[in-house]
Parts: sequence; structure tokens; C-alpha cells
Amino acid sequence: MLFAAPPISGVGIAPIRIPDPVSGGQTDGYVFYPSPEPTPGITALGPYEVAARLHASATAGLKPLVVISHGNGGSRLGHHDLATFLASHGFIVATLNHPKDDFEDTSGAGHIEVLAGRPVQVKATISMLLGDPRWNTLIDPARIGVAGFSSGGYTGLMVAGAKPEFTRFVDFCEHYPKDLNVCGKLAEFQAEADKLGLSQRQLMQRTQDQLYRYGETADPRVKAAFVMAPLSLIFDSHSFDTVRIPIYLYYSQNDLVLRPDANARHILPLIHTLAGVKEVPKADHWVFLAPCSPALAKQIPDLCTDSPGVNRKLVHTQINTDALAFFRRVFNLAAD
Repeated sequence: MLFAAPPISGVGIAPIRIPDPVSGGQTDGYVFYPSPEPTPGITALGPYEVAARLHASATAGLKPLVVISHGNGGSRLGHHDLATFLASHGFIVATLNHPKDDFEDTSGAGHIEVLAGRPVQVKATISMLLGDPRWNTLIDPARIGVAGFSSGGYTGLMVAGAKPEFTRFVDFCEHYPKDLNVCGKLAEFQAEADKLGLSQRQLMQRTQDQLYRYGETADPRVKAAFVMAPLSLIFDSHSFDTVRIPIYLYYSQNDLVLRPDANARHILPLIHTLAGVKEVPKADHWVFLAPCSPALAKQIPDLCTDSPGVNRKLVHTQINTDALAFFRRVFNLAAD
């Protein structure tokens, strides 16, 4: 049976606070949602130009929920175009900042509070929304998905039930010691290992042993995962044995941050629930970030500049369309 979405005029956006199981504090996020109020162009939120109206009224009725997880050093607004696109087609979308791995602070990258904390923070976001009287009347708890980019793609895979093997970081850096995107903190980890009288492999095994420090990383409430250029070199041939939900995989041909042969293409044959895969020709890693506003392009030009022949706006038109079609298919939803 197909469920038709109600008429939608615009997209609303509202800030949220999310309990953080890692720190015991809170983190920030946004909810994007369908609204009967027309969207008046864009709303400026810092350097981001977001196609949503702050604090607009919400269209009534239960809708699927998608939680978006940003990449290392990213932001709760880094994928605002995907969020507004899904919301404009009848979805509730939540985003969050991952503490110690966001644009303000990346000190936790590679440590257990991020590696295990990220998926638990996504779970906490879902629980908060389902327990909040403002949002729980709008969310269908049987139709929940995740989307993520880079480390957020890793997060999505973890929430889907994938099991990492962190010692594979050591294997990768032994083969590619000059890959600073993955191995740039090698000296820091070596110093930590030396202080503890451990080898780097033993240090990573110690991290592995703490995988469930903050609770189970998988979330059975999540029924679909859409992952873009995921950090996935730490998954092995058995990592997806217990995954039961469909996964859609996107990656870029010339990714210089997370080389496809060790990441996206490495896991392609391992995902037995693969529902779709697409490669973005000629593109680098950052093509998956929302097209940049002029203000953002000045702040982070390297992340806003694409390879010759790559039109990020056109790429995102396709990504957003594919994400919508994927979640609609999984959730058995009719088109507009």
C-alpha cells in the first residue's frame, strides 16, 4: 500500500537541543519539516543560505524521519540542501553537531568518544524527537532513516548495524603513511601509545574493546541508510554480517580524502543489502557538501571549489533526487 504525502507549500526549520550520551551534556541541531507556509526565498544562518522559514508552522500528520550526520569537522547545516529537499517532499529531517568532531572542535577525531559516540548521538537524536511532544506527532516511528557524509557515512553504516575493526587504521597507515587525511594524527596516537607502553595496533585494539562504552551503536528503529563517500576502510569481510536494512552508496571518482579503492569501492562487495550505488565522475570528496554561499566560499574556499568539469549544483540535484527516491521506495511512499 502506498501512502500519499499531504500538500506542501514550504519548509520550516527550528533549532533543537539534543542530549549527548558521550559528554552528559547537550549538542545543537535543527529540524527541517514540511510547512503550509510558503518559503520566502532563503534564510541566512551564519554563512549558510537555507531554503527554509525559521519557526514556520508544521504540516500535520505522520511523516518519515531522516537524520543527517555530517563529516569530520562538519556542521549541522553542511547538508541543508538535502534536508530542505526532503522536507519539501514530506519528510521530517534532523541534523546535529557531533561534539569534538565538528567545525568548532575536532579534538576527538580517531578517539572512542567520536568513533563510538557518533552513532549513539544519532540514536539520541531519534529518541529525543520521538519523546518531544512538538515533534512526535509529526514522525512515523516505523519510517526512520539515516543519511551521512564521510565520517557521517561511517556513522550511518554503524547505525545500520555495521561492525568496525579499528586495527585496520594501522594497516592502512602502514600502506599509505603519507595519506594525511587519514593518518595525519599518527604522531599523536604514537605518543599516546608510547605513554601507555603499547604498540599502535594494541592502542587501536584498546579502542575496539571500548566500542560499546556509550551503548549499542546499531539502532533497530532505523530502516534505511543513504551514505555518501563514507569513511569505510575500517570495515572488513564480516562487518556487514548483521546488517539487515537497505543501504544506498554514493562516492566520487577522484576522492583525494577517502580514496575509493580503500573505502567506498572496498565495501561495495561486502554490503549484501546494497540497494543502489552511484559514482560522481571527476569529483573530489567535498562535492557532497551543499553548494556554498559566497560567504562560505570565502571562509573555506578549498571545500567549496570543485574539479574542472564538475557542477556541484547539478550533482546535488541528482543526489537529492536519488535520496528521495530511495527513502520513498524503502518506506513505501507515493510520489507527489
